Amino acid sequence: MRTNWIASRRGQTNVSQMHYARQGIITEEMAYVAKRENLPTDLIKEEVARGRMIIPANINHPNLEPMAIGIASKCKVNANIGASPNSSDISEELDKMLLAVKYGADTVMDLSTGGGNLDEIRTAIINASPVPIGTVPIYQALESVHGSIENLSEDDFLHIIEKHAQQGVDYMTIHAGLLIEYLPLVKNRITGIVSRGGGIIAQWMLHHHKQNPLYSRFDDIIEVFKKYDVSFSLGDSLRPGCLHDASDEAQLAELKTLGDLTRRAWEHDVQVMVEGPGHVPMDQIEFNVRKQMEECSEAPFYVLGPLVTDIAPGYDHITSAIGAAMAGWYGTSMLCYVTPKEHLGLPNAEDVRNGLIAYKIAAHAADIARHRPGARDRDDELSHARYNFDWNKQFDLSLDPERAREYHDETLPADIYKTAEFCSMCGPKFCPMQTKVDADKLSELEKFLAQEATVKA
Repeated sequence: MRTNWIASRRGQTNVSQMHYARQGIITEEMAYVAKRENLPTDLIKEEVARGRMIIPANINHPNLEPMAIGIASKCKVNANIGASPNSSDISEELDKMLLAVKYGADTVMDLSTGGGNLDEIRTAIINASPVPIGTVPIYQALESVHGSIENLSEDDFLHIIEKHAQQGVDYMTIHAGLLIEYLPLVKNRITGIVSRGGGIIAQWMLHHHKQNPLYSRFDDIIEVFKKYDVSFSLGDSLRPGCLHDASDEAQLAELKTLGDLTRRAWEHDVQVMVEGPGHVPMDQIEFNVRKQMEECSEAPFYVLGPLVTDIAPGYDHITSAIGAAMAGWYGTSMLCYVTPKEHLGLPNAEDVRNGLIAYKIAAHAADIARHRPGARDRDDELSHARYNFDWNKQFDLSLDPERAREYHDETLPADIYKTAEFCSMCGPKFCPMQTKVDADKLSELEKFLAQEATVKA
């Protein structure tokens, strides 16, 4: 849909949405987002210009349906997919991407590290995806030198970043905030560095005894991003990997640097969001969100979870959705889903479904808690359908209609039960919602209660 929109922008030195917004130009992407979010176009333009909202939309991803990530828009959800050397392939990853879009993923990150030709996998995903695609380019940078940190050069990082931009990647996780002087700060942690990208950068610095190349070459990355309108997703390499490590000196030191990098990118009109933890106790979630807003000048916050307990392997889509709902309530703009397989293995299609639905629930709950206009309309509509025993409408309004219908039909599959005034929980005689009070009887009751009150007075 964007082919004609972007034709005139090709060849310009800066084609970012922020660049146009700061010139007072409302792009077609901004207008489209305004309709999707039911917000004024001028507000979208102002939020993008300010840096408090991003519209990830690489000019080489023309089949993208533009969306926004920011405090003024609905809370969004990202789904991670990606092939690995041990499991999965291009067809399976395409199926996961399409499934994620089906169940409401607002963006998808391709975190492939193997399992086939990474360029082919990425290109196929971008070409098939109507939602923004994010990547972590240093995975392929390391793969390009066969996993040899010793042979990985600064130019290798830049080469892969530009390749991803040329292929149409809309945002990239760039682990530029992990400085060499921060490495000693992790010595008192239980789980050390749990970010895969952060671990690669840490190994590179420890071997070469040089500053993080993504930090020292940050201006070069900015130039690439300007050319294609790629958004920064500044990676939190020192995010806590357990509750013990949450909100420690290492995490907060990196966060401060991420704020500095945010403002450096903004000087060149390049869009930025900032990634966050991780594993965080419930009582520290609000602090983490407020601290990010303060350090990063209110750039959109994008968090993984956070998980609020460490003792539920196999159920971490639940432990993290609890933290995600709270983070969204406090002002986080996008939530990165966690599947039941987190900490255990590569997720399959059913894991993607379960993780994504858990996070759509969390994001929607956050929108309701933040009193976004219209956020509760669907809930109220489903409640009316429930009270009227309109089962088909209940299914249609569900976040996962197929699952809702499946559970209902396990015990009452016949079509006649789609209009029945009961389900298998209470049965035909004990459903409390069968107690219908008509207007005349209610009026009589109100008169009686008024008379009783007068007598008592």
